[in-house]
Amino acid sequence: MAKVFNNKGRLVRDINPSLNKSKGLGDTIEKITKVTGIKSIVEGAARVVKKDCGCGKRKDTLNKMFPYKK
Repeated sequence: MAKVFNNKGRLVRDINPSLNKSKGLGDTIEKITKVTGIKSIVEGAARVVKKDCGCGKRKDTLNKMFPYKK
């Protein structure tokens, strides 16, 4: 299993096809929001107001509603 790090030594991604496959729509949306930076903004705002952003629950719901067939 290979790991990719950025120039600051932070783990960018784990190159393991089974770990990076999306199970459903929720996983895909999470990947898009991570890449665009939306996820970090939402999580930062949630920390400021001291509430859960609901991202995990929303991701699980979307994965159950729209799963990808194997």
